[in-house]
Amino acid sequence: MNNKLYGNLIFELSQPGRKGYSLPRNRFGNYEVPQELRRKEEADLPECDEMTVVRHYTNLSANNFGVDNGFYPLGSCTMKYNPKINEEMASLPQFQNLHPLQPAETTRGAEAVCTLLCKALCELTGLHAFTLKPFAGAHGELTGLMVIKRYHESRGDMARKLVIVPDSAHGTNPASAAVCGLEVIEVKSLADGTVDLEDLCRLCSESGDAIAAMMMTNPNTLGLFERQIPAIEKLIHDCGGLMYYDGANLNPMLGAARPGDMGFDVMHINLHKTFSTPHGGGGPGAGPVGVRKGLEQFFPEVSPYHGNFAVAIRAYAYILSLGREHIKEVGPLATLNANYIKEALKDVYELPIDGLCKHEFVFDGLKDKSTGVTTMDVAKRLLDYGYHAPTIYFPLLFHESLMIEPTENESKETIDGFISVMRRIAEDAKADPELVKSAPHNTPIGRVDDVLAAKHPVVTWRQMKENV
Repeated sequence: MNNKLYGNLIFELSQPGRKGYSLPRNRFGNYEVPQELRRKEEADLPECDEMTVVRHYTNLSANNFGVDNGFYPLGSCTMKYNPKINEEMASLPQFQNLHPLQPAETTRGAEAVCTLLCKALCELTGLHAFTLKPFAGAHGELTGLMVIKRYHESRGDMARKLVIVPDSAHGTNPASAAVCGLEVIEVKSLADGTVDLEDLCRLCSESGDAIAAMMMTNPNTLGLFERQIPAIEKLIHDCGGLMYYDGANLNPMLGAARPGDMGFDVMHINLHKTFSTPHGGGGPGAGPVGVRKGLEQFFPEVSPYHGNFAVAIRAYAYILSLGREHIKEVGPLATLNANYIKEALKDVYELPIDGLCKHEFVFDGLKDKSTGVTTMDVAKRLLDYGYHAPTIYFPLLFHESLMIEPTENESKETIDGFISVMRRIAEDAKADPELVKSAPHNTPIGRVDDVLAAKHPVVTWRQMKENV
């Protein structure tokens, strides 16, 4: 931390006259730049030698955390290891140098990958047809809801504007419905975290003719399998609505169950989550949408191209690498790892809903609330041990939510190490709560003011100088 090259901005390392490059000899002659295009003053750029630049950005890169650095148990996001063979396939020049507007006869191989991926997704989900056009999970949700809306409109059923969403749903569900011009009504959850069938019956009785669809994530946001799907599906279909499957939690279902077999009509897949593409830092993503037979005619044109094509390549490479027999192991192993962690920690962390979980589960903070140590404190202290924190304060059903998803490919040794650290933090919370409350201690910076950073972000060097 005392290394000057490590903690400073590149502008602070600048020295007048320093150069880290030399341009090649001008072979194109001299041309006057029009006066109206010229700067009024010199560009405010740093002046550094090459070694300083290389060391600076190499050191900065060491601050990034990803699945290649360590355990990344981010609940609801499935941040799993991405095999390097996927990256090699996506980097092949035959794929990387394609342009979406080049002649169709020169893109037959790329089109074949898309076709074969769609066939594989149909087989894995039990649905009839897929489109790869959506660029992200939320974009896929919107696309799927547009399919549902167009289906009802094609039948002259213009009154169907209501979308039922469980109170445990991802926030994108109601947002996507609103963007699609639909209205959201919430169905309650039972104490065990699953959909309240009685409340759903009430909603269907009161608003049946207006129900367009029900959106469900299964396993749900608490990592619990919704056992009443047959009854739920019958209620919605009897009303004339469609069933929408939010594929954010598809990972534990691979090899265990298929949404199409459960009675879902439309779904999106977070291709980057379930089928292995690095997506930290905001991207990239892909949200293919699948439908049962007869609904493919309602696919909207949400993009002129096949979404994020490189994500599709990685997904297809991942599916081929595992093969039909080994992809069946993904869901069971993800479920095993999650339950192993849950059982090992539930004596020191509050488990609001006991029982078998699937790929993830939620603690409600530490079991001993008298220490005053919060979920935020636990998350910050984990950073000192080299672990990325789990998802915190989501879902909103619990005050101190701590959501853990280990994925299927972490070794027992890695998981045991995480369990050991989580137990140590619980012990420290009792013995020395201030140690945990003041964490992290081993990172380049401590706790930032999130509210100030969001409301008054400093995004340029010039702005920073003006603030000083």
